[in-house]
Amino acid sequence: MPHSDTADPSSEYLDPEQRARIEIDEQLAECGWVVQDYKHAAVAAAQGVAVREVPTDAGPADYVLFVDRQAVGVIEAKKAGTTLTGVEPQTRKYQVSSPDWLPSFEVDGALPFGYESTGTETRFTCGLDPVPASRRVFTFHRPEMLAHWHDEYVRLGGHATLRAGLQLLPELETDAPGLWPAQAEAIRKLEQSLRENRPRALIQMATGAGKTFTAANVCYRLLRHAGARRILFLVDRANLGRQAVREFEGFTVPDDPRKFTELYNVRRLASSRLDMAGEAATKVHVSTIQRLYSILRGDDDYDESLDEQTGFDTAPTQPVEVSYNPSVPIKSYDLIIIDECHRSIYGVWRQVLEYFDACLVGLTATPGTQTFAFFAQNMVMEYGHEQAVADRVNVDFDVFRIRTEITESGGTVPADFVTEFRDRETRQLRFEKVDKDIDYNAAELDRKVVAPDQIRTVAKTLRASLPKIFEDRERDADGLLKHIPKTLIFAKDDSHADDIVQVVRQECGLGNDGAVKITYKSGDAGNKPEQLLQQFRTNYPTRIAVTVDMIATGTDVKPIECVVFMRMVRSRNFFEQMKGRGVEAPRIGGRPGPYGAGPWP
Repeated sequence: MPHSDTADPSSEYLDPEQRARIEIDEQLAECGWVVQDYKHAAVAAAQGVAVREVPTDAGPADYVLFVDRQAVGVIEAKKAGTTLTGVEPQTRKYQVSSPDWLPSFEVDGALPFGYESTGTETRFTCGLDPVPASRRVFTFHRPEMLAHWHDEYVRLGGHATLRAGLQLLPELETDAPGLWPAQAEAIRKLEQSLRENRPRALIQMATGAGKTFTAANVCYRLLRHAGARRILFLVDRANLGRQAVREFEGFTVPDDPRKFTELYNVRRLASSRLDMAGEAATKVHVSTIQRLYSILRGDDDYDESLDEQTGFDTAPTQPVEVSYNPSVPIKSYDLIIIDECHRSIYGVWRQVLEYFDACLVGLTATPGTQTFAFFAQNMVMEYGHEQAVADRVNVDFDVFRIRTEITESGGTVPADFVTEFRDRETRQLRFEKVDKDIDYNAAELDRKVVAPDQIRTVAKTLRASLPKIFEDRERDADGLLKHIPKTLIFAKDDSHADDIVQVVRQECGLGNDGAVKITYKSGDAGNKPEQLLQQFRTNYPTRIAVTVDMIATGTDVKPIECVVFMRMVRSRNFFEQMKGRGVEAPRIGGRPGPYGAGPWP
């Protein structure tokens, strides 16, 4: 078919397949290939050369891919809209028909790499996999990747790809050292799923069951035994990324006295510029989805504060679109582990995940419908709260409900009442007599109207109820608990959290260190949220922390015994994650009793 290097793919004079070939040419060039016509081919011109209309024993192939002057694969081009799985036999026909005079690398009599593409959709079949099956890819692999697979195939005698390397994984022992039975079971089931060529898998494990530690073991086994090149560990926000890095740093691998990070480099991505060519020595990247998106875009103006917020807060209103970034090839990762991320990651952020030609593994305590669907309903492990309680991994909980009149039905600020008004931005106060009644409903409480007495009523009731909740605890002369249990309070927003902290300090007799606010905006006042979190986690004087959602998911604060909701939680999954902050059993001695309390409507 005639082809013009200067043709515009949108030209009305081109037929649909010509347009597809122009799009394919552009994508190949972006991915590092030199595109040539067969009559003027010079396959030594670059490491990767894509030659059009190469004659084969089955007729001219649309494209033959040459790496290091050897033919290694074929691209079959079709017009946009063609269903590509039906084209695979045609691609295969050319793969097995390379003429004797053509220098080629063949596996079982065929060029190993086959693509079908319309320029808008591309499928890839790797003949080096144990069971070659086509999969959709964002674009073409770079020549260096095919060269690597070729070299590994020759060096290892056949186990060049992760899918092939999975067949070499040793069976995990039934009583694997350092692993709880549920963790070992999750690893075995995940590895079996990957061996069965199911590229997406979901692991549901209760809060506190050690999902991150399980993931660290998975990473080690795939790097050590299966030949994984690099793994991405995605977290919901930056403080969970720092926590994950610490988990890897503290992980002593099972068959070596050294730590994971003494064997493999682990790096948290903290810049929006990344060139994978310089990351060969790094085996695990830790990032948020918003950071990863900024890297693909090469966004130098990325707002660093977004990394400290959850996927819920940063999720765009519409699905993001991704363009190819030559510095971040589609095969940058063999495996992406998505740890307790907000469900939006499988919706509006979905194309960021699907940019990479990688297996995807989700870790969560509360899978939703969209999450379940994204992972093709392949839940390889289900370990719920009830079983975790039975195994003494979690502890059970009781729910106490605190009701106030205005929480239930709102209220009214009467006319002629001298009322304090607070500027939303500056928090400057002014007093004014209102000239008519101001009615507010329960949903507007602490947003449109702040009622300090309502916060005080909740705080007093909580303080007075603690002796009944924790009956075996030491009491003071007034019959109140001498030592307030570690308590986490969820507020509606940063301003509400600030109001709660002030009231709680008064009602519980605590100083500045006794009750602290831990939100993303804490850093604006010079208090790093991470330091405040560490203070709450390890310091005895800090008894109460007030947050919005920074500690809602994944954050490891095991001493929490009481969780208080002073906000509406409309998502069952989010509620379960927030509640989970208080149900983790202690790892050494003692058995706390977490309780939930809240002024819920």
